Amino acid sequence: MQELHVSLDDAQLSPAAQKLQEPLEAQLSSALQRAAEIVEQDYHGESADEVAARLLEVAKSSLHPDIADAFAPDRAELEQAARVVITAAQNA
Repeated sequence: MQELHVSLDDAQLSPAAQKLQEPLEAQLSSALQRAAEIVEQDYHGESADEVAARLLEVAKSSLHPDIADAFAPDRAELEQAARVVITAAQNA
């Protein structure tokens, strides 16, 4: 499966968050990648919307609660990640 990466818009980040942008992106990307692996292994024909919701749920469960609460990925990008997971699961 292709590597999933989370990019934060630094224009929307506070000055403190901008200083932590790189490690925060790495942490969010890692959580999303782990979620994709878990969801791919447990995929049973769900729709892209259902997979996207599951990706977000699993990713947030592995983050610190404060980070999880603030993690609101772009819906279109999350659905693209869901399609990547579905394709990988179908080709496995």
